[in-house]
This record gives sequence, C-alpha cells and structure tokens, in this order.
Amino acid sequence: MSRRIEIVEVGPRDGLQNEKQVLETGPKLEFIQRLEDAGARRIETVSFVNPKRVPQMAGAEEISESLPHAEGRSRIGLVLNERGWDRCLAAKCDEANIVVCATDGFGIRNQGAPVEEQVAAMQKIAARKHAEGGPPITVTISVAFGCPFDGEVSDAQVARIVRAAAEARVDELALADTIGVADPWLVRRRVEATRKAAPDLPLRMHFHDTRNTGLANAYASVEAGVTVLDASCGGLGGCPFAPNATGNIGTEDLVYMLERAGFETGYDLDALIRTTEWMAQILGKPPTASVSRAGGFPRPAAA
Repeated sequence: MSRRIEIVEVGPRDGLQNEKQVLETGPKLEFIQRLEDAGARRIETVSFVNPKRVPQMAGAEEISESLPHAEGRSRIGLVLNERGWDRCLAAKCDEANIVVCATDGFGIRNQGAPVEEQVAAMQKIAARKHAEGGPPITVTISVAFGCPFDGEVSDAQVARIVRAAAEARVDELALADTIGVADPWLVRRRVEATRKAAPDLPLRMHFHDTRNTGLANAYASVEAGVTVLDASCGGLGGCPFAPNATGNIGTEDLVYMLERAGFETGYDLDALIRTTEWMAQILGKPPTASVSRAGGFPRPAAA
C-alpha cells in the first residue's frame, strides 16, 4: 500500500457551483491558495460556462489571470463546448476538462445538447488541440453510473463514449457519479468495462457522496487499480441541474482513509481541515466532511 494516489481537488469548481452564496473573486483565489498550501497540485479552478446559468462560476478569466503559473501545479478549466475551449485557451489554463453526459436526459438539461452533439463537440475540440496546440484534455463522463432523468446507465452507454474519447486521442478519462448512486461493485464493473474499451487511456474517478457510498466507491476504485481520484475540500459540491445532488467526497476524508492505509497523497491533513473551517465560516454552514468534524488520528500529543 505504498503507492501514490493522486487527488484532484475540485472544490473551487464543483464545490462552489451549487452554493447559494456567490463568492467574489478574492475569496475564490484565497481558497485556491490555501488548497495549494495544503498540498493540492491539480485543481479544478474555473468553469467556462455561461455565468447567467451558473452565476457561482463567474469570473473565470479574472481568476485564471490572477494565478501565476507554477512548476508542478496544474490549474484546470471545465469546458462544455468550443466556445468554452476558446475561453480556456485564452485564459491559458494548464488543463481542460471536457464534460460529456452519458444520457440525453441529463445532457439536454445540463448542457442543452444530447449525447451525440456533445461527443461531436468533444471530437472537434480534440482535433483542434492536435492541429493547433492546447493543454492536455480530460474527458469526464457525467452521470456515468445513473441519471436523475433517464434512470440506469449501462456499461454499453459509457463504453461508447469511452471509445470515442480514445479515438479522439484525449489525455485522460474520468467517470463521474454525478448524483451519487454508484456502489462499489458497480464501480469495479464499470472500471473493467472502461479499460476493455480503452486499455491505454489513463482513468480518473469522481464521486459524490449523496447516498453515503462515496468513500466505499473510492476504495473500490483503488482496489481496481485506479490511481487518480477527485475530491472536494469540506465535502462541498453538487450540480445545479441534478435534483438532490449533494457534495463530493471530502478531500480530508479521502486523504485520511488513504494515508491511514499507507498510501501517499502529498496532502497536509491539518491544513485541509483548517481550510475547510475557513470556508465554512465564509459560507455560514458546517462542513459535511467527517474528518473536519472529528479530526485526524492519532492526534498530536498535547504540549
């Protein structure tokens, strides 16, 4: 259990996009800085979406411009279409995360387009990247384990998008349990199906803890050989277009579980807890992540 597990911090993007309180640029930048001070090296910092639809994500260009490039750190921009890709390029993000929904029901509500249109947009963006240059691309398949509108999602539905992403020669693939309906056994099966469809494509997993299975699903992913997982400081998160969707697994919860077992993450657990406490004061509500409430273990000796 000595191998390293990379945790991609999504709090500034997925964590804040569903909050009622819309933060100004200053607190967002401080959040990112605190997360990097706590060990985050890959962070979803911004989302290039229409701020009229998701006002919490306004100011993407200003935030990106204010983040100096630093060796060994990667700031990721969420992209839904070619317009978002153009903004991501102009903002000089280190990576782009293109979202493709697994179902038409969610795709139309979340992105205003069915699956086929989203796949075509992803392919055009990837072709432009290879022809014109651009940052590495991750394709995240949202509602990859179940959809709030279309119900169950099959291995075949996911595998079709996986193959399209592999053919487009993207750099990484992520499977997202956007509404928190997966279980560990389904996770293992979907990882196996994804690897069968694209054996050479690096895989990353993204879990929401809506039904209290997020950490179990992360465990199942690690047991299946996945080495990159998303998490959100404090357990913040949710999707504005998914009914009853709650936060991601808490970064501090995931760090605690993995490091307790002997894995390396590169995070400072105490700094994460302090960051969660700081953000909880700003948002005016307690964190959902358990470790920020209970603390780590073993506790440091009293002075």
